[in-house]
Amino acid sequence: MKQRLKRLTALLLTALSLLSAAGCSSAGASGEQSIRLMVWSASEDQSKDSGEWLQTCCENFAALHPEWDITFVYGVADEATAANTVSQDPSASADVFLYANDNLTVLTDAKALAKLGGKYADEVASFTSDALLESVTLDGYLYGVPFTTNTWYMYYDKRVFSEEDVKSLDAMLEKGVVSFPFVNSWYLPAFYFGNGCTLFGDGTQEELGADFGGENAAQVTDYLIDLIKNPNFVVDDGGSGMAGLRDGSIKAMFSGSWDSASIREILGDNMGVAALPTYTLNGETKQMYSYAGSKAVGVNSQSENMVAAVELAVYLGSAEAQRLHYDLRNVIPSNTELMDDPDIAADPVVIAQNDTFDRTSKLQPFVPQMTNCWTPVENMGRGIRNSSVTHANAVEQTTAMNDAMNSDGIS
Repeated sequence: MKQRLKRLTALLLTALSLLSAAGCSSAGASGEQSIRLMVWSASEDQSKDSGEWLQTCCENFAALHPEWDITFVYGVADEATAANTVSQDPSASADVFLYANDNLTVLTDAKALAKLGGKYADEVASFTSDALLESVTLDGYLYGVPFTTNTWYMYYDKRVFSEEDVKSLDAMLEKGVVSFPFVNSWYLPAFYFGNGCTLFGDGTQEELGADFGGENAAQVTDYLIDLIKNPNFVVDDGGSGMAGLRDGSIKAMFSGSWDSASIREILGDNMGVAALPTYTLNGETKQMYSYAGSKAVGVNSQSENMVAAVELAVYLGSAEAQRLHYDLRNVIPSNTELMDDPDIAADPVVIAQNDTFDRTSKLQPFVPQMTNCWTPVENMGRGIRNSSVTHANAVEQTTAMNDAMNSDGIS
């Protein structure tokens, strides 16, 4: 992966630096170059209550670069919405911003996202896993600095389930109630992936479409029809999983880092966290796989201060910045240098999230056709729950789901 990254030459970056210098105010008496950098991130990254992560990092970055007299302009845009804003008008947008990797093609189609090459790509690769680099790579080019993984896994009550139990959903269902977001299309595909279903080949081959309609998919639908009837398996919908964990009626649930603080409040030292379990289908053990993605620091391709913007992006993904993000906001770090930090290495949520990303997840495709895959899967979950999908029509309904995933939404 790292070897496949196409490199931008140092000459190109030097040229961009010279061009940006021409558009900036003249250097002061100290020889500093005065520049302006607009930086966007979520409001929580900038609030005093959360420790002003962004402002602190930018001030630290400025101290590391006395050659620049930097004026920072901060704006609020979270990772989910930044891409749409930047792509609509790159010239009026931030030089550096945080974005969710499933919006990568939105930005590249708008030619709004800079490629990272040369020494910068090498540096990012030095502290980022291959799988995580893949999440912000398109056609061999690196388009950002990942700073956290984004996926889901399992929380459980250690008083009910052992570390051996949580390796198998079957074993868990024999000992306690398990809640699962059955009608959420970000979660339900975990079972279909486990039996060999695929989306767009390796996730980037849009021409191959969704493969959720064959015999292997119908077998999963049949399995799910029986699973939902198990009294120890309940549907997590509208926050019912968390509520059940709180009142003690539920002993395990599936979610991500965003719920870790609430679950730790409920279970305390009895909170267990683990990567996804296996399940048994027609006598064979199958591994569940969650969707996975990342959040990354991107650089606007139209930045007038390209070198400084790229340097800042790399810094915001550094071990120092990720450690501060973790300390202030519990953002799970991905920087491999931090995995040797005793506090981080002992955090069960960090372990589970990174284990899930590396071992029991599928990179969520960011091809445009992916937008057509969510509703059909959600409808399948609802159909199974309300018993309109049955063993008698499982093949027909599974085929219909797959056809809808491969349609353009026009009948």
